[in-house]
Amino acid sequence: MVSEYLKQNTAEYHDAAEKLFNSEKIFNKTFTLEDYKKIIHTNYLMLLHSEDKIFSSLSDKYAEKLQLEARKKLSLIEKDLKSLSLENKSASHNLEFNNEHEALGAMYVIEGSTLGGNVIAKQLSKTEGFDEVTFNFFGCYQENTGPMWKNFKEVLDTEVAEENYHEVLSGAKKLYTFLLNVN
Repeated sequence: MVSEYLKQNTAEYHDAAEKLFNSEKIFNKTFTLEDYKKIIHTNYLMLLHSEDKIFSSLSDKYAEKLQLEARKKLSLIEKDLKSLSLENKSASHNLEFNNEHEALGAMYVIEGSTLGGNVIAKQLSKTEGFDEVTFNFFGCYQENTGPMWKNFKEVLDTEVAEENYHEVLSGAKKLYTFLLNVN
C-alpha cells in the first residue's frame, strides 16, 4: 500500500517539520502566538506554491474520487493570515511536479498537515492566548477530518500501482523539502 510506503519513507521529513515548528511546545502549552504565526506562514507558502499545481496535475478520475473542490485550502489559510495580520505574498519559488503521481505525493503532505492540524487546533484552542484565533486552515474539515484522510488514503492505495510508488514518494519529498526550506 502506497500510504504505508509514504509514511515509512517520509518519517524523517515529518519529524524535521515537527521540530521546525516546535510541535512539542503545543502539547506542553508553551506554544506562543509567534510560533503559530510561523507555522501558518510556512504552510501558507507551501499551499501558495503547490495547491494549484497539484490540482491541475490530477486527472478527472482523481478530482472526483478525492473530492478536490472540498480539499482546497489556500483561501482558508489566507483568512488565517488576515486574522493574524500577516501579509499575503505572491509565488516566488519554482516548485514543479512532473506528473500526476508526484502531485499525489505532494497532496499526501498537505492532507497529512490537515490531519495533524486538527489535533493542533484542538490543543491550541485550550491554550492561553489563543482564544481569539480562528483555525480556518487547521480546522478545515472539522468533524470530517478522519473520513477525509481515510478517503484520501483509500484512493491512493487502490489507484496507485506499485511501479509508481517512487514517483509518489518523489512528490512528497519535493513538498516536504520546500516546506522545510521556504522561510
